[in-house]
Amino acid sequence: MRFTLYFLVAIIFAMADEGSYFFEPFTESFGKRIKVEKLYYQGKTKYQFVQCFYNKFLGKVLFLDKRIQSAQIDEYIYHESLVHPALITHPSPREVLVIGGGEGATIREVLRHSTVEKVIMVDIDSELVELCQKYLPEWSEGAFSDPKTSLIFEDARPFVKKTREKFDVIISDLTEPIEHGPSVFLFTEEFFSINFEALKEDGLFVLQAGSADPSYNQFFCSLVKTLEKVFPLVRPYWTFVLSFSMPWGFVLASKTKDPLDLDEKDIAQRMRERSVQKLKYYHPGFHQSYFALPLYLVKNLKQGKVLTDNKPFIWKL
Repeated sequence: MRFTLYFLVAIIFAMADEGSYFFEPFTESFGKRIKVEKLYYQGKTKYQFVQCFYNKFLGKVLFLDKRIQSAQIDEYIYHESLVHPALITHPSPREVLVIGGGEGATIREVLRHSTVEKVIMVDIDSELVELCQKYLPEWSEGAFSDPKTSLIFEDARPFVKKTREKFDVIISDLTEPIEHGPSVFLFTEEFFSINFEALKEDGLFVLQAGSADPSYNQFFCSLVKTLEKVFPLVRPYWTFVLSFSMPWGFVLASKTKDPLDLDEKDIAQRMRERSVQKLKYYHPGFHQSYFALPLYLVKNLKQGKVLTDNKPFIWKL
């Protein structure tokens, strides 16, 4: 009853209204308030509850199922961190698959690499992508209309399983797995194995892995443990995202290439050769630092659990 009451209260406080304060719950004991200066959209797609509004500090903000996804003030930190460590690690990424990424910022960053000839984005929610193009065009910067981009609206799992294409890099930019959400079975050993088969011999897989704070890093640590069951080389990394109010985790899994083998000169050379420009966060001197984890994460990685279709991870508010 206590959890049910909390959940109902969270829904009420999470409704956006101009001039009011939007409440985002993280736990029963912690949450944050964000003032809604201007409401752009609030409604339910077939798959998730979408809210988009403006805040004077954060700029435009996107929430899905009451969880913040992107804020104008720092979305580049998240998206550059998700994309560039993996693409720079690959010697010549040409075919890239993006799973999720409805705002379009992930494919925006992929297209900065001149070696990329094709990027396929697979997202289950076409309504969300349309809303992002309408209200958040600053995120995609025209990436959706780039001739190298192909959009496919379907469940990523059957798409990856049936595709005959092989990719250099697969990027998973999915919402976290909440009960009845569209992403629950896209963070399991079975799904990661499907992605492994869809990669070329020197391919890399990278995903956003949730919070990496001291108390709620179980998802992050379990993803590392699960990917280690599938890939021969797994490198977890992290950075701080202001709008999330916490450190955020990512995991790079590779068949052969190690991101730690690259030094600053190697990275700078690859960025020059590919004409990677106009970045605001990632740079050659920062690459190695992503992978230096704090001691609490190093210890907790040992406690991660292998996630399977029978025992997936489900976030609960």
